[in-house]
Amino acid sequence: MKKLFYGVALLIAVSACSGQRSSQPYSWENDLHQRLLTDFCLDREQVKQYIKKYIPDVTDEQMDRWEESKALECMELDGEKRYFRNAGPNLFRIDSLCRHIKLEKEGERMGGSERVNMEHLPEVIREVKQSHSTLATPKRMRVTYTLTVDTNAVPAGKMVRCWLPYPRADVARQQEVKFISASEPEYIFSPADCRHSTLYMEKRAEQGRPTVFSESFEYTSSAEWHDLKPEQVKPYDTESPLYKEYTAERERHILFSPRLRTLAARLTEGEENPLLKARRIFRWINDTFPWASAREYSTVENIPEYVLDNGHGDCGMVSLLFITLCRISGIPAHFQSGFMMHPGEWNLHDWAEIYFEGIGWVPVDQSFGVPSFARNSEENWFFLGGIDAWRMVVNQDYGMPLVPAKQYPRSETVDFQRGEVEWEGGNLYFDQWDYHMDIEYLNY
Repeated sequence: MKKLFYGVALLIAVSACSGQRSSQPYSWENDLHQRLLTDFCLDREQVKQYIKKYIPDVTDEQMDRWEESKALECMELDGEKRYFRNAGPNLFRIDSLCRHIKLEKEGERMGGSERVNMEHLPEVIREVKQSHSTLATPKRMRVTYTLTVDTNAVPAGKMVRCWLPYPRADVARQQEVKFISASEPEYIFSPADCRHSTLYMEKRAEQGRPTVFSESFEYTSSAEWHDLKPEQVKPYDTESPLYKEYTAERERHILFSPRLRTLAARLTEGEENPLLKARRIFRWINDTFPWASAREYSTVENIPEYVLDNGHGDCGMVSLLFITLCRISGIPAHFQSGFMMHPGEWNLHDWAEIYFEGIGWVPVDQSFGVPSFARNSEENWFFLGGIDAWRMVVNQDYGMPLVPAKQYPRSETVDFQRGEVEWEGGNLYFDQWDYHMDIEYLNY
């Protein structure tokens, strides 16, 4: 590893959204407003045209009802009603009647990760039982990750700072992490105890050319599965540092509001065993909240409350709801995230881990939930206590500091996956750069 010295002055007069100098001091309120405008970028007619593909005679009255039920996401910005960029597709995921209409027209389609896991999960369960190890079916992957800043997004000659995701080396199921190369001769790896694992680089912008950062690495990811039984779970040591840390509230997305306390009590009423409590929470979230494309987390005040208010959530949203309800119920839990790396289906992904005394930390993928193809109880509960081998773990928590420190608010203030970029004039938001991952599966 080469050592990189850097220095960036925090300017008072910037506009983080445009990347250009401004006469006004930086304001999070203005930044947030621009982020909302980016996410809520459609008008009613644009959304209606999408809906007409499935409901040709859709009326404004129907759209009003969907808006009232929160199935059609919109908000008023700058005096006009604006719709979420995926409001149309989400309607057919959230509203049960609309979902049925789409299924009748297109039929049921199993996702790529489900097709992979339909064969993969039985293999994992079988290997764990035979080996008596909770780790199984290791997959070796070689990855090239590229982040490309738009041409002229930063003035020529100015230094661009970039943080790329990098696989953790402190996770038992993720081993043999091997750095291969980086696009810049100087770089910094985040310390091992940093909750967000990054590779940091700098590069000067050039006139008329995009600014490109890339890294290549290899690692091995194993599946993990625990054949959990209620009688295996011992009483918690409620005075231990682990228990106190991971059953506590966390700003700003693990807050024990009266509504969440009441919900947790209702879901776990009459049950004392932590595993059975966790199963009740897991199953209720699985059955209650359909997956839907999410707005940027930085624009959401409290993610678990958002899920309850809107009746849907993506992987990180339902994971944070699960974690919060577990912590309220006295079950240690924390956020974990990175990527799902299923062949042909890689994507950003979030999940959780929960702790059982006598067993340790076990993975929980609330978003994958109960598989549609589950053929027995073991597959039914696989993702509460198990996780497939097609993963890359980058984060052990959410909303923690980056190393080296970022000077401006992150584009993603909660998670860290796509990367982060800034220059002396401000943060570079997602609409000013793109990312791509090339994956070579070495033993698949």
